[in-house]
This record gives sequence, structure tokens and C-alpha cells, in this order.
Amino acid sequence: MAPRAGRPEPRGPLLPGLLLVAAALSRPAAPCPFQCYCFGGPKLLLRCASGAELRQPPRDVPPDARNLTIVGANLTVLRAAAFAGGDAGPEEAEAGAAGAAAAGGVRLPLLSALRLTHNNIEVVEDGAFDGLPSLTALDLSHNPLRALGGGAFRGLPALRSLQLNHALARGGPTLLAALDTALAPLDELRLLGLAGNALSRLPPAALRRPRLEQLDARLNALAGLGPDELRALERDGGLPAPRLLLADNPLRCGCAARPLLAWLRNATERVPDARRLRCASPRALQDRPFLDLDEARLRCAHGDAEGRGEEVELAGPELEASYVFFGLVLALIGLIFLMVLYLNRRGIQRWMRNLREACRDQMEGYHYRYEQDADPRRAPAPAAPAGSRAPSPGSGL
Repeated sequence: MAPRAGRPEPRGPLLPGLLLVAAALSRPAAPCPFQCYCFGGPKLLLRCASGAELRQPPRDVPPDARNLTIVGANLTVLRAAAFAGGDAGPEEAEAGAAGAAAAGGVRLPLLSALRLTHNNIEVVEDGAFDGLPSLTALDLSHNPLRALGGGAFRGLPALRSLQLNHALARGGPTLLAALDTALAPLDELRLLGLAGNALSRLPPAALRRPRLEQLDARLNALAGLGPDELRALERDGGLPAPRLLLADNPLRCGCAARPLLAWLRNATERVPDARRLRCASPRALQDRPFLDLDEARLRCAHGDAEGRGEEVELAGPELEASYVFFGLVLALIGLIFLMVLYLNRRGIQRWMRNLREACRDQMEGYHYRYEQDADPRRAPAPAAPAGSRAPSPGSGL
């Protein structure tokens, strides 16, 4: 029977066929690691947050993972090749990494972002991130790091963002020196976060990264930046100079801060939070906006640019201004007093004359009483002895 005009010819069921083709072309999804959450999408995202139960990175991370987040675990130590099969000990970790390299591949070739915040990590060994060739962003913030291997980041040639905020305060100078060595091979680094680490100076290697675009050094113990550090921030060959975040640092506004002040005024756009910079010492300039200072006020005591003498010298202009103001007030008061005296000169003369006459009358009264008391004729008669009797006029004696 011929089909009617205008009605489509019936075909077989298309939907089941399409589903079969899609199932044949798609590969089976990799299982999600234990104690982790997997989120599908164009880029596979894993989030592992299991408290103290997770003491090492998960072994069964899908090889197509792009983002891995582990928060709130108790990893403590990141051994060599920790994300390439090294999880039991140093020897086994190195053996696992060597085996992966010999096999011609790595476990996580596509991983681009690794976030390991709040995991109580204290030690990061050399080569801890070996086997992650595509990693571009690493976040180790909010971990109490005490030791960092000089080759901790050696296997990260593509790393562009490294966050170490609130992670270096407990390590001391030894950890800062190790960080300077660990940053040396990161030539592709763009963003470096060092906020909240109580740093008294910036790692020299951080300032020399050729492609660095931003360095976050807020909430540290920086008293200032010296000429060598400022020169290290400059770039040759047409490369853009990095931005620097310096807010909430205790700046010492002495003569040593003059190079920093001149640099900021010539490159304010490179320090986005320049208006938030405040002086922490000396007391005379405490909490003053750094950019509003005059270089002439940044003075040091002789032979003591960092000690207490600087504070005394810097307080000089404030005291001089106070003395000048006090002198002007006294001069004004004296001028008003002289004007009052001039306007009342006749009354003052009359008052002085009356006072002089009163004093003269008083002195004359004293002189008169003195003469009266000194006259012998006015001396009293001597008294008669007690046993004698005065003769009466009629006794005849």
C-alpha cells in the first residue's frame, strides 16, 4: 500500500540506535577514589575531604582528572612522587616514580590544578610532585610547613601559580632558604602567594622569576624593601614588571625607606594597594600614610639607622613645630597684655599713685609708733619691792 501524500515514510527506531553508538564510542568512566567526591564535566574534578582519616594522597585517582582538591586531611608528609604512586615510604616512592618513568608515562598526565589546603602538611620532600607534567596551579596554603626540600618543585615545568599563604611562619630562616632554592627552577611562574608568613625579607629567587606577574607579600613582617630588592623587580628585554602587594606590613619610616618611597611614586600602578601602606614606626609617624610622607622627614640618627636613635631624630620636626606654635601663642598673649596696659595707662598711673601714698602713710604710722616707744619719758616707773611699805604722808618720817 502506497503511503499517502504529505505523510513521512515510517523509519525504524532511531533513539535506541543512537544510544548504542554513543555507548560504543564512549569509554567507561574511571571509578571515583574512596573518601573522595567526583564531579563530571569537561574537566573531571575531585574533592577529597575526610579529616584525619586520609593520611596519604589517594592511589586510585582517575588518570583523566584535571582538578584535584584535598582539604582537611592529615597528610603530614608529602614524600617523593606522592601523586605518582609513592605513598608507603621513600624507597618505595622512588621505585614507583622510576617505574612510571620507565613505562613511558605518568599516572596523572592531565592534572592541571592541585589544591592541598588545611591538610596539616609539615614536610614536602624533594620530588614530591614528580609525575605531574601538566600541573599549572598548586596551592599549599594554610599548612604548618617546617621543612621543604630544595627540589620539591623540580618536576613542575609548567607551574604558573604557587600559593604558600599562611604556610611558612613556623619554618624560620632555614625554611626561607630552602624556599629560595626550591623556586629557582620555576621559570614559568606567574603568580606567587606569600601572604601571612611573618617574612622579614622576600626570597631573592621569587623576585628574579623572569615571567612573574604578581607577588602577594601582604600580612608579613617586612620593614621595607632595599635597593637590591627593588632592582630585582625590574625586567629587561621588554618583559612586564611584576605587581607587588605589600599592605599590612610594619613599615619602618626611616632613612632606609627613601628608595622604596621614590620607587612607589614612580611606579604606583605596580603596587595596587600602595594607598594602604602605613608607617609602624617611629611613634611620631605611626599610622601615617606612607605615600604622603616627605623624604626630608625620613631621617636617621648618626650611626644608628635601625635603632632607637632613628625615632628620636624623626621626632625632631614634630617637636620643632610644637615649639614654634607654643612660642606664637605666648607672643600673642604678651602682645594682648601690653595692649591692655597701654589702654589703661592713666588708670594704672592713678592706681600706682594711690598705692604709693598708702604705702607712705603706712610707713609714717610705723615710724611714729617707733618714736613713741623709744621716748624715755614715757617709760613706766619701777615697781616697789614686795616686803616694804610706802611711808604715809602723816607719819612724820
